[in-house]
This record gives sequence, C-alpha cells and structure tokens, in this order.
Amino acid sequence: MDIDLEVMEETAKALYIRALKVLPDDIKEGFERLDANETNATATAILKTMIENIGVAEQTDNLLCQDTGVPIYNITIGRKVTVDGFALKEAIARGCARATREYPLRSSVVHPITRQNEHTSCGRRVPVINLDFAAADEELIVEMIPKGSGSENGSFLKMCIPADGIGGIKTFVIDKVLEAGGKVCPPTIVGVGVGGTADLCMHLAKVAATRALGSVCGDGEGAKLEAELSAAVNTLGIGPQGLGGDATAFAVHVETAATHITMNPVAVNIQCHSARRATARFTPAGVELGF
Repeated sequence: MDIDLEVMEETAKALYIRALKVLPDDIKEGFERLDANETNATATAILKTMIENIGVAEQTDNLLCQDTGVPIYNITIGRKVTVDGFALKEAIARGCARATREYPLRSSVVHPITRQNEHTSCGRRVPVINLDFAAADEELIVEMIPKGSGSENGSFLKMCIPADGIGGIKTFVIDKVLEAGGKVCPPTIVGVGVGGTADLCMHLAKVAATRALGSVCGDGEGAKLEAELSAAVNTLGIGPQGLGGDATAFAVHVETAATHITMNPVAVNIQCHSARRATARFTPAGVELGF
C-alpha cells in the first residue's frame, strides 16, 4: 500500500484541529465517573464546570483549551506500507502549519533561545514525529497529540538504583504528583515510565500519559503497579484544579522497558484534564478518523 502524501498533509491538518476541538469519549466517561464518586462540594462544582465547558466547546465548534500545545504525531507503519520517510515528515509539518494558519490557531511554538514565534506551530524539530512499526500489513496509523505546557511542565525523571525497589518507584511518583499539585490542571492522567534509558523512560511516560482510559499496561507487573498507584493518587486530596477533593487523577498509567542491571530510571509525565488526541487510520479502503 502506497501512502498519498497530499492526503497525509490534509490528514495532519485535520487531526490537529480535531484533537483541539473534540474530546475522546473515554475522557468524557472518565469525567462522569469522577463526578459520580466525588465527595467534596467544591470539587463537584469544578467538575461540573469542566464537563459543561467540554459540551459548550463542541456545540459551538470552539477549542477545548486556548493552549494549542506542542504538536506530536505518532506514526505506526504496517509491514506492506510504502512511503518516503522524509517526504512523510515534510507532509506532516505542512499540514500542521496549515492548520495553524488557515483555521487559524494560536501558535504556541517558539525558538528556545530567541523565543521567536513563526506562527505555524512548527520550528526546529517540531512537530515532534515518532515512528513505530506494526505487524499489520496494509495499515498506517497517525495519532496526533497537542501537548500543552501546563501538563508538560509536570515532567520528572529520576535515575533510581535497583536497591530503591518498587517502594522507590512509588514514592517518586507520589512525591511528583504532590509537587505538581494544581499546576497541571487536574484531574489528570499520570504517565509513568519505568526502565530503559533516560530518554526512553521519559518517552514511555508520555506514551502512558496519552493512552486511552481503560487501557492496561501490556506488562503484568506494570499493570499491577498502575492499579496500585491509581488508588494511591486519589487519596492525596489535591482534587480538581488543586482545590481539594477526591478527583486528582482519572488514572495512573505505566509503561515499562528492560533496563541495565545497575540502574532503574523512573519518569513521570502528566496529561491535563483536557486529554486531547485524534487518530487517523490509512488502509486500502481510505482514511478513517477516530481517537
């Protein structure tokens, strides 16, 4: 299956706008669950305002949040897909820039030293494009995530040692959720990476933070850890927007990787309550949009 790069450009544009305007159903259902179980009156009022905001944004065709984030495109390529990798990268960047100019969107992307804004949501090494490969034959999947700075600032890494054990992992995660408090716009999805190298571990934390609610870590030990941490985080009393309550997080998600015998990296990356994402699936039948 050959990928039409003009279609890819249009898809990259459409996904950016879609992610910013329509919240996935699993996040909406997560709000309903938190609201139903909240015991703090202030937290209940805040949750209801958040739920109302989601509805108003979608009904009026507006953005869920003014922060258009740093655009991230995760590409998963099947075994019988043919595409020029460099041309694919260029097509995605063009689509991202067109979404910003033509919609129009506020560009949140600037040069790290000069702070110059090109007003395209693009720049040096941005949009971020991650590549992976799948066993499926004629299928290419594009996932678009606009990662806002409020939640992205809730990113932490610790190079633990094996002697720290599982207790050291749990303590680091809980300490960082407490440190982030209301600055990450809770209720959140807390992404945790364990293992790998420093850079892989941080990437895994972001993968975990942007997974759909209800999904489970493919590693049995990771799944056990995310269940324990999910229960623990919602006893901290941080609550929606950090103003107190039970609903600190929708969930804690964990992703793991093998690591070196003398180290055990642990990373935390937090996704805010406006947990936005959009997905396109390319097959011989065409392009299907989803979440």
